[in-house]
Amino acid sequence: MLMALATTVMAATAATNPFFNYKNWKTPHGTYPFNEIHAEHYMPAFEEAMKQGLKEIDEIANNPAAPTFKNTIEAYEASGELLSVVAGCFYNLTNSETNDTLQQIEMELSPKLSEYSSTIRLNEKLFQRIKTVYDQRASLKLNKAQVKLLEDIYESFANNGANLNPEEKQQYRELTSKLSQLTLQYGQNVLKATNAWSMLLNDETLLAGLNEDTKSVLRTNAEKKGLDGWLLNLKPTTTIPVMQDLDNRDIRRELYMANASKCVGGEFDNTAIIVEIVNTRLALANLFGKKTYAEKSLYKTMAETPENVYKLLDQLRDAYMPAAQAEVQEVEDYAHAHGFYAAHLEPWDWSYYSKKLKKEKYAISDDDLKPYFELENVKKGVFGLAERLYGLKFKENKNIQVYNQEVTAYEVYDEKGKYLAVYYTDFHPRDGKRGGAWMNDFQPQYMRGKTDHRPHIVNVMNFTRPTEDKPALFTYDEVRTFLHEFGHALHGMLTRCQYAAQSGTNVPRDFVELPSQFNENFIDEKEFLDTFAKHYITGESLPQELLDKMHASQTYHAAYACVRQLSFGYLDMAWHTIEKPFEINETIGTTESVCRFSDDAMNQVKVLPTVPGTQMVTAFTHIFSGGYAAGYYSYKWSELLDADAFSVFKDAQRKNGSIFDKKAAKRFRENVLEKGGTEKAKDLYMRFRGGEPTINALLERDGIKAQVVK
Repeated sequence: MLMALATTVMAATAATNPFFNYKNWKTPHGTYPFNEIHAEHYMPAFEEAMKQGLKEIDEIANNPAAPTFKNTIEAYEASGELLSVVAGCFYNLTNSETNDTLQQIEMELSPKLSEYSSTIRLNEKLFQRIKTVYDQRASLKLNKAQVKLLEDIYESFANNGANLNPEEKQQYRELTSKLSQLTLQYGQNVLKATNAWSMLLNDETLLAGLNEDTKSVLRTNAEKKGLDGWLLNLKPTTTIPVMQDLDNRDIRRELYMANASKCVGGEFDNTAIIVEIVNTRLALANLFGKKTYAEKSLYKTMAETPENVYKLLDQLRDAYMPAAQAEVQEVEDYAHAHGFYAAHLEPWDWSYYSKKLKKEKYAISDDDLKPYFELENVKKGVFGLAERLYGLKFKENKNIQVYNQEVTAYEVYDEKGKYLAVYYTDFHPRDGKRGGAWMNDFQPQYMRGKTDHRPHIVNVMNFTRPTEDKPALFTYDEVRTFLHEFGHALHGMLTRCQYAAQSGTNVPRDFVELPSQFNENFIDEKEFLDTFAKHYITGESLPQELLDKMHASQTYHAAYACVRQLSFGYLDMAWHTIEKPFEINETIGTTESVCRFSDDAMNQVKVLPTVPGTQMVTAFTHIFSGGYAAGYYSYKWSELLDADAFSVFKDAQRKNGSIFDKKAAKRFRENVLEKGGTEKAKDLYMRFRGGEPTINALLERDGIKAQVVK
């Protein structure tokens, strides 16, 4: 009786769970039917997907036919389709539309997915079939993409324990499961700590220095919580303008301390978790005979070794540090000349006085530019850039369901009018959305036979909201960030690959930022700005005077920005190049031990005082919950590449008079944006560029007077 009841319930669940019918969704381009998907659908769908996935793996592993590229490698690459569909929805929403229920599911799911992955990776029969094909690769007459897929799959198994002995495999299972839980907990702590803090101001005189747009944001923050006044929180749309403009130094200090001390002790403490994460990663590296986690992590990147990463960081440090120190001294001198009474600038003074000096030197600020960067115009400009370079067209389709009413869905067509992709935009901050900006896919691009499954791409951001009397007006940096994330989106939308594992942004992490950072360069081009930067009231184009001031200010504090990024890179590498487990100094305790180690790593590029009680590492989600462990350097690596790549367009502009050079764009599209991970990143870049990159274009762009590298 009980068994019959259970069977009935399962059947009902299957019948009503939209994921179980994903091949028959009656939605445009097979997009997710978000209106039908609810929290209770996820766990049953994940469990069924893992069950199906393991069955598919067993069929491959136990195939009586001799192993071939088709029945083993291609079959493995195509397996787990239902799991990809469910995960594609769930994990996008846990980042952009989460709640307590989804977070609880995420916690329960984490060890199950870790065990699922380990079960596949440690399937000896499967690995032996893969190894058989791998050993025969020289005689199989495979194309470049197939060879790389074979090598990548073999190495992914070998790098995840397939060659370990039984005892080591069990250790691997335990370590990966533990690491999955730890990184998830770390990320959730950061989100909870961010949402937990707020400061309500009831006296408007305390808001002196803030413009009306920022006041409106703070007022809206309060209204959403049912409060009267102006509410400060730790979201970027609050912290950035307040730290830059608020005259009240005490409030700036309190906001800075709250933001910079997230997860340092207290309810959401991450310090002990950090120690467990890095020691677990080291133990994993040691299982594979590697001295450090960085050594294990970097082998498939362009950098290849920790030594090459440090070489880049040190080279940039030596080039930029003198200029960065001079920039800080200039701001400090300016502050003292304008009534600053303390001996030295503190971090909560930097943005405030830096912005004032910038406005005085160049007579320009975000407030001058924002009226020309209205959201709809910015979208026209960014989409228009893709049309001018690559011939793309974006058409909104309101029949495509979205996961939040603020999200907009577009169909993307290529230069011949052929459907290319679905593209979602999600611009503004919400409590259920993590901070920052990113690109992801709901569906990757891949081929099945002759059918090209085109990608479904999403850009998620946390940009300035419209106010009661004004549309959403972006800062200059927000426009740049949009261009950055849209560059990732183009990488995802333009890809033309056979296999999902190689399509779009499935490239080494020190190459993945090239398309995004390359795209940022256009914001400094008058020819591009003239296509969309119109005053939201008068329709007037961005005046030449403001353009000239903006260009003159582009290298303002470029050195400071660089060494700040380098400090994060050094911090990341320090934690992931330890050669023995990190030990807590019992005299000073866990928190202080973690903070001192982190401070020591960053001190070589320190240009502002370290404030006791604050710490970057406890909320450094990129490396402790975001997939960039031993990889944060890649932002600077990619910046080197993007400056070098954009110099091709600048050369063409000098010759032909236009930055929208179709020939250069065609080479960039064909060799970078379309190829995904089908070949080595270095080979793809050199085919586009015609040679290896140097830091010279980056130094020139940033106005750094340093010895040219030959």
